[in-house]
Amino acid sequence: MKRTALLILTAAIAAATVSPAVAATNFRELRQENLEKSAVNFDQLRNENRDKADFDQLRNQNRDKVDFEKLRITNLDKSNEG
Repeated sequence: MKRTALLILTAAIAAATVSPAVAATNFRELRQENLEKSAVNFDQLRNENRDKADFDQLRNQNRDKVDFEKLRITNLDKSNEG
């Protein structure tokens, strides 16, 4: 009985370990296939839109709008209450 249970357990562990590796998807290959099918090229869109917004400037403008230390303290107080 113990031998049968051990054999089944070993087979289950082996199957769980091997099957994801066998079924792994090659995302680079899929991405390339989609690019060849004239799907949306997000790399190209990202590069085209990168110059449209100065994210450092936006970050600096918005930094003063929120007091993160106050929010942190408020959240700590809420978590200590509950």
